[in-house]
Amino acid sequence: ESAAAFGCLMSDMWCGQFDCVSPEVFYLLLGKRYPAFSKRTQQDAQEFLISVLNELHEALKKSSKRRCITDAKASSGSVSETSIITELFEGQLSYDIMCLECKATGDRPESFTVLSLPVPAKSPCALQDCLKCFFQQDTLTWNNQIYCSWCGTKQDAAVKGTITKAPQIIIFHLKRFEWQGKHRRKLSTEICYPLSNLDLAPYSSLLACQATAYSLCAVVNHSGFLDDGHYTAFCKHSVTEAWYSFDDAQITEIPSSSVQTDTAYLLFY
Repeated sequence: ESAAAFGCLMSDMWCGQFDCVSPEVFYLLLGKRYPAFSKRTQQDAQEFLISVLNELHEALKKSSKRRCITDAKASSGSVSETSIITELFEGQLSYDIMCLECKATGDRPESFTVLSLPVPAKSPCALQDCLKCFFQQDTLTWNNQIYCSWCGTKQDAAVKGTITKAPQIIIFHLKRFEWQGKHRRKLSTEICYPLSNLDLAPYSSLLACQATAYSLCAVVNHSGFLDDGHYTAFCKHSVTEAWYSFDDAQITEIPSSSVQTDTAYLLFY
């Protein structure tokens, strides 16, 4: 039902009969499956995106096993099922893990559809700075220790992620909301992101480096604060390559120079 409604929405958008199209039918159907989005309160666009991708994957998948996309450092799920969603959006990470006691190493594969990138507190910064933070080596200590089969106990470990399969469309979630003590705040850091030639080779394995140059095709912007704000989108027409701004029912063509803003929240390459 939801996939059919999404198909109708795509058809209405591309037929060109209307100045603007409301996704109300698809939205209402999705709200039945995910009640949090049926409320008339501000919800998180990244969480909504993951729910949409999960719902469409469930409807269009080619096997019977259930797949669940979770919101973690990298949204993860099973790679045993395929759909148009996995074919377009699913990539693969490999985490290299080394026990800091005996130096034994291992790796853990993990699929992803959205990469949630930390936003440095400094201002301004580049998207590459966010990527470097995500892919830098971390140390797992205390409650995050790993069980080392060689040592026979839990030990501190070093872990570093690498892209082993780059998706056709890669989605970056800029983590602009962070905890500061007991309070959450929004980071308004200005992040410079390229419109073309984004190179993921520094974070990829040799096998995944063959086609790692990406061009920006869409941006979701969030203006305002934690509980009170407004979402807009910039999208590039896939045929004319002109950029358009979507602000509720107002759709306007914009120059490519206007695509770079300090309100960017989701980036689609």
